Amino acid sequence: STQASSITGFDCYQTAVDRFGRKIQKLKIEMLEALKSLSVFFTENSLRTRRNLRGDIERRSLSINEEFVRIFKEVKEELESVHEDVQAMSSCCEEMTNRLKVIIQNHLYQAMESLQDRPVLYKYTLDEFGTARRSAVVRGFIDALTRGGMGGTPRPIEMHSHDPMRYVGDMLAWLHQATASEKEHLEALLKQVTVQGVEENMQEVVGHITEGVCRPLKVRIEQVIIAEPGAVLLYKLSNLLKFYHHTIRSNLFGIMGTSVSSLLMTIDEMHMLSKKMFFNSLSLHASRLMDKVELPPPDLGPTASLTQTLSLLREVLASHDSSVLPLDARQADFAQVLSCILDPLLQLCTVSASNLGTADMATYMVNSLYMMKTTLALFEFTDKRLEMLEFQIEAHLDTLINEQASFVLTRAGLSHIYSCVQQHTAEQGPLANLPGMDSTSLKTSMVQFDRYLASPDTLVMPQLNFLLSAAIKEQIFKQSTELVCRAYGEVYKGVTNPTNAYKDAESVLHRTPQQVQTLLS
Repeated sequence: STQASSITGFDCYQTAVDRFGRKIQKLKIEMLEALKSLSVFFTENSLRTRRNLRGDIERRSLSINEEFVRIFKEVKEELESVHEDVQAMSSCCEEMTNRLKVIIQNHLYQAMESLQDRPVLYKYTLDEFGTARRSAVVRGFIDALTRGGMGGTPRPIEMHSHDPMRYVGDMLAWLHQATASEKEHLEALLKQVTVQGVEENMQEVVGHITEGVCRPLKVRIEQVIIAEPGAVLLYKLSNLLKFYHHTIRSNLFGIMGTSVSSLLMTIDEMHMLSKKMFFNSLSLHASRLMDKVELPPPDLGPTASLTQTLSLLREVLASHDSSVLPLDARQADFAQVLSCILDPLLQLCTVSASNLGTADMATYMVNSLYMMKTTLALFEFTDKRLEMLEFQIEAHLDTLINEQASFVLTRAGLSHIYSCVQQHTAEQGPLANLPGMDSTSLKTSMVQFDRYLASPDTLVMPQLNFLLSAAIKEQIFKQSTELVCRAYGEVYKGVTNPTNAYKDAESVLHRTPQQVQTLLS
């Protein structure tokens, strides 16, 4: 054991020595590399130089810093020189811009007033003015599209080409502002002209000025529309174009009449194109729905295609409600939109439910129509469509009410009795003599009916549990209960009639119709 302890101690000592040796070797290598680097700057290796090594290193560091400061100062001076040159160029550009701006001074008013006595020169001057301003407006529009404003603000309109609404909106806003400015320039230029027909001249000149931007505007809007960005976005673009058409026409109508006819015609043409593409998109969506009709789901709720289409309709109507168009203009398009979406949906629901049973079909149709109704109820201009949907819901509700009443009468044991009472004629003899209408059979049926009276909520058609509207379910339950009470009243009347040969009618039917109605109400 002593020998083993000695061996272990020796191993630990040897390990420590090896680790220390490796550390010394590493330090030795690093020191040699440092000394080698220093030998580049300090070539002489003597006792004196080694004693002065720290001071030499500090002096060299100071020299390097001084050299850096000197060079950086030169760079700073060069940058300041460049900055001064740029500032001088900017000042020159601003001065030239200010000098080139259209400034209609007093002598121009007087000149145009004098020229009105010379029709040829007067017309020639207006033509030259229109040509110059047309070129300036076109150039300004192209610059706004591709270069933006001075200093990059605002940014080029083309930078927003990925966002169709902003892209088209920015172009139309720029043109609206430019058109209004040109109108003001021309009004100021001709404010002292009194010759007859000056308004027609102004219309002609402003029309000539704005005609130049029609082509670039049309090309860009067409590219956006033909890219088919989706039905909702097409509808928003259509409303935007119609708004600017209405705004430009109403703001400038006082003097312009047909003066911006080219611009207005271009905007109106793009509006009609976007509107056509929008309705084509809706028609395509409707045709796809009819190509592959979905079967109603097991819960008899709306199908996925119906829900998706109603979501599309909701987005369209929401964008329509948020439109800045005048009220009459919005109302005119609304009926066409609803017709294009709702009519195929109603047809789809009818075809989808064609193979269902009576109660299942009525439940599915009520749920689908209810979804359409709740979607339309959030928006204006839907009163006629809501009324139509309400009529259709009522028709299917009548079916469900009759089915629920029949379901209760069958489960409560009154169906056969009620049928016999309804179909009974005097030629058949007393009612008590008919098969299944004797007193014993009636008492047995009344036991079932009493169980129903004790808990009427238990006899509910399974289909009613699938109804989306609790109010509709309550309405069906209430009106079907009224039918059950009415049926019991006819049975009671028939049994208590002496001609039907029931000896003790009150013991057979021990509750009056009023009592039954009270229990079920």
